[in-house]
Amino acid sequence: MPSSLPALSALCMDLPPANTQVQHTIAQREAELTKPPGSLGQLEEMTRWLGGWQHRTAPRLEHVQVLIFAGNHGVMAHRVSPWPVDVTAQMVRNFEHGGAAINQIARMAQAELAVVPVHNLTPTADFTTAPAMSEQDFLAAVQVGFNAVPQTCDLLCLGEMGIGNTTTASALCAALTGQSGTDWAGQGTGLDTAGTAHKARVIDTALAYHAAHLDNPLEVARRLGGYELAATLGATLAARLMHIPVILDGFVCTAAVAPLAHLHPNALDHTALSHCPTETGHTARLAQHLRMRPILSGLGLRLGEGSGAALAIPILRAAVACHTGMATFAQAAVSEKA
Repeated sequence: MPSSLPALSALCMDLPPANTQVQHTIAQREAELTKPPGSLGQLEEMTRWLGGWQHRTAPRLEHVQVLIFAGNHGVMAHRVSPWPVDVTAQMVRNFEHGGAAINQIARMAQAELAVVPVHNLTPTADFTTAPAMSEQDFLAAVQVGFNAVPQTCDLLCLGEMGIGNTTTASALCAALTGQSGTDWAGQGTGLDTAGTAHKARVIDTALAYHAAHLDNPLEVARRLGGYELAATLGATLAARLMHIPVILDGFVCTAAVAPLAHLHPNALDHTALSHCPTETGHTARLAQHLRMRPILSGLGLRLGEGSGAALAIPILRAAVACHTGMATFAQAAVSEKA
């Protein structure tokens, strides 16, 4: 891993592409399967996406890993969430004991689950008066995420846990898009209208404080981000270098990796967004900004914890099963369209 922000930036600018020959081969087989062309819709796109990044003409999902990165945030000094910061550590223990929604969904989806508390859950600095992380601590958190990705992984699903991290994610989005706190602050985990307005003002204070440094995406991630968000960025980068496709779980995870897209226009091509809670909310706006289409829609998911990413796994399993298991017209002796 690079030991400085410029070195990390250089790594982010030199990313391996998908295997287009593999994707072409997958498309050719899809055209021969016993179904009208394109009739499996997005499932066919998912198969090409998986195969192109895995470099396999027959994609597989034998080892699917769900990683949840957890961290705390100094901006909670401004009470930007109705939940106390102790909940982060309490939920980490709940994950470890198998009691959360993600435990049940990961088990159902036949995925391995690991929870990684970053920086010992020590909060970042209050980003309204200082950078959230020193350069050393930011790079260390990126390294944690980078090292957490198993080399044998066929698909990586990313989630997060951190009281206050929707404020951090909103701040990242506002900085990267040149917009304001009001544009990106949402209700998070239960704020009322006054609380949401307060959250927006806190974000605007941070944007003003760091204004001279917001033209550098990695500085945005360091100054306005969080330890678990930095780890998410690191894991996404590691997956790219290891040819592993990634599913991002909603707003916070996607905001965490948005700086990569501002460094390299194709940096997130190996990722897919699991879901948007609504068609017009902040996740949907971020997805539009990053040209991403959610796998799931209409379910109203807004839990986080990797729950949406894990819930998308069976959809991808279905896509792979259809592509690898269906007969061709020739094999099934079915007449093709005249």
